[in-house]
Amino acid sequence: MLTILIISFIIVIIVLLLAVVTTSKAYQFKHTVDQFGDNTHLEEQTKVETNKK
Repeated sequence: MLTILIISFIIVIIVLLLAVVTTSKAYQFKHTVDQFGDNTHLEEQTKVETNKK
């Protein structure tokens, strides 16, 4: 019974450490935003809106 408890505790610690490392790397990631003029979806949306009028 004690061995199962120790193994379970080790697994919990490993999962916790992996979650912390993953979250830390996610916050360090440099996000970029496309320029306003490069958005093809916006161009299509304005064409649809002008055709409705």
